[in-house]
Amino acid sequence: MIFEFFRFDNLSNFVGIFIGFFSLLILLYSFGFMRKKKGLIRYYSYIILTLVASLGVVFSNNLILFVVFWGFLALLLYLLIGFGEKKHTSYTAKKSFIIIGGTDALILLGLAFVWRVTGSLQMDKISIAFDTKLAIWAYLCFAAGAFAKAGAIPFHTWVPDVASDAPVPVVAFLPASLDKLLGIYFLARITMDMFVINLSMNIFLMALGSFTIIAAVMMALVQHDLKRLLGYHAVSQVGYMVLGIGTGNPIGIAGGLFHMLNNAIYKSCLFLSGGAAEKRANTSDLEKLGGLSKFMPVSFAAFLIASLAISGVPPLNGFFSKWMIYQGVIETAKSGSRIWIIWLISAMFGSALTLASFMKATHSVFLGQPAKDRKGVKEVGFSMWAPSVILAGLCIIFGVFAYRIPIGLFIGPSVKGEIAYTGIWNVNLATLLILVGIVIGGIIYMLGNISKNLRVTDAFVGGELIKEHPDMRVSGTGFYNTIKDIPILNGIYKLAQERAFDIYEQLKKFCLFFTKILRLFHTGILTTYLIWMLLGALILFFILMR
Repeated sequence: MIFEFFRFDNLSNFVGIFIGFFSLLILLYSFGFMRKKKGLIRYYSYIILTLVASLGVVFSNNLILFVVFWGFLALLLYLLIGFGEKKHTSYTAKKSFIIIGGTDALILLGLAFVWRVTGSLQMDKISIAFDTKLAIWAYLCFAAGAFAKAGAIPFHTWVPDVASDAPVPVVAFLPASLDKLLGIYFLARITMDMFVINLSMNIFLMALGSFTIIAAVMMALVQHDLKRLLGYHAVSQVGYMVLGIGTGNPIGIAGGLFHMLNNAIYKSCLFLSGGAAEKRANTSDLEKLGGLSKFMPVSFAAFLIASLAISGVPPLNGFFSKWMIYQGVIETAKSGSRIWIIWLISAMFGSALTLASFMKATHSVFLGQPAKDRKGVKEVGFSMWAPSVILAGLCIIFGVFAYRIPIGLFIGPSVKGEIAYTGIWNVNLATLLILVGIVIGGIIYMLGNISKNLRVTDAFVGGELIKEHPDMRVSGTGFYNTIKDIPILNGIYKLAQERAFDIYEQLKKFCLFFTKILRLFHTGILTTYLIWMLLGALILFFILMR
């Protein structure tokens, strides 16, 4: 009887394993980061409950049971965000709860539509073709819930806010890893198993994914706060996952699922290693950071590897999953599609912009000249750097051994159909050449330091010593600011700054406008209420008499 409510297949088992893995790493990191914070018993209780509820979501086979666990996660997210200490934390927690809770209501509506169409709530017994409008609306309702959980446009605005205001381990645990795993898992489940997707819906998913990639990475490019920059990248990377699943072919779907896993790995690593820098420097403002690499070499190495991975630099894991998604997009051309080139250019251009923004982030935090004296700064403790090192190691392992480990053990068995690679990528040869290049570079560096007659001097620009002229310090925050001067982008950035694209803010304005109208009718005068009651009764009378 219990197996009617729970489902253990390759996809759910794979996602469940990594939910447990990320939970353990976040618990370890929290021992260092959350030390001496108030309410630690509640904090760790919420983390464990989040783990249990996430596993409940992944292994649920009954839609009602699924919705119960799914809704409980929204409450836990609200509670965990509350551990932040910034002044906007309570607002951010409420905003996240409303956006995700609102789309949870859409999932309930989709559940009702599915029941109406099939008469069943068991996921493994549902297979709905898009032959009725009710079926299409059911899929869109479910997809909206998946998009909100994963952080895809237009339900994305809670992610950068949470990244900025919530504690680092909470951000790395939910928006960076678990919410991506759960949201994309649900999207993959409904797309591959519960619905028979047609070409129009595939195009919709690919268009949404491509737009999410470009729009979010353009916002990340101009951010001056490290955590907010990483938050927008968390949104941008969801676009690749949606694009891959939207291709509808095995190589593309496998690439989307692989990117889901990869993103959870390197995005968590970025937040954790960046959080270590914030812990030591007491700020996440890029303008006030810099020069931390010599004091925090382990955190710097982890951040650098994760930055290269998210940018799609071979032979790391991010390159491999993006390469698979590109092949999936090209594969759609066989069905007669002529717009596949748009999705491909968007994905590749987004990857280039990602690399550009992480050049800015890495320079601002770990390289360059420090904003102030950092003599007292040192590397964080084992519990904080160990999770980052483990995740950075996985970025390398899952890239170099992609065919054998992640694809062979987890991704391949979860996808229906044979994964056919249309291109050739020799990981071993590429890795060998890169290692040779690193060794040669190391030899050249050591040869340059053999001589003992080296002159050491302070850094200067144009002859001015930076110590005497701090205004000559080059900070990474100035990188790419000129793109705001482009007329079209300038207007878009201004609208974004005014939260014109924030669905929460726009719905709030609409609701306030609507309530103002209602207040005009609530005068407090009894005769006015009696007149409205009479008019309502007359309207109902005429409707019923027709």
